[in-house]
Amino acid sequence: MPPNLTVVDHPLVQHKLSIMRDRGTSTSKFRRLMHEISLLLAYEATRDLALVETEIESPLERARVPVLSGKKLCFVSILRAGNGLLDGMLELVPSARVGHIGLYREPKSLQAIEYYLKLPADLAERNLIVVDPMLATGNSAVAAISRLTELGVRPIKFVCLVAAPEGVANVQRVFPEVAIITAALDRCLDEHGYILPGLGDAGDRLFGTK
Repeated sequence: MPPNLTVVDHPLVQHKLSIMRDRGTSTSKFRRLMHEISLLLAYEATRDLALVETEIESPLERARVPVLSGKKLCFVSILRAGNGLLDGMLELVPSARVGHIGLYREPKSLQAIEYYLKLPADLAERNLIVVDPMLATGNSAVAAISRLTELGVRPIKFVCLVAAPEGVANVQRVFPEVAIITAALDRCLDEHGYILPGLGDAGDRLFGTK
């Protein structure tokens, strides 16, 4: 297993992902399953959030209990498919801020081209989790993380549904400190840069487009 990579192999995650892989799964079911898996991935991605004790009064006595401390969260969605993971994560952490980076993959070079950027003003004060369902070539992930590091942001995590070894290697070559959390590490990329066995184009399946 590559360093700084976490594969969430919980049986519920694996079962739901297997249904998403099936080409016969409907758009509505695909969307619902992505939402459900995103909640479970968010648990893993936020496992190391700092806690501090505070005093409260329970119905029976005063007690010191743990609450979140320190920097707040910001989820950064790589458009458009990243929004499928974003919704579930916001359900878990509704107070998080949200940023968006619009990237598309140039068909011949497979390089990521930025077309949109909107981020919170206090980005540097927050822990960042970048979300995109697929980590294929890794070019979009590297472009997004590069854009964020230009703003002096640290630390950054990357959360995806499915990753290819090539994409993981690309991100870790450029940003070895970035933790990658995924539901599956698949076999390889095909000649068009799609993950095998993968689940197809996550954006098209999420939104019912081609």
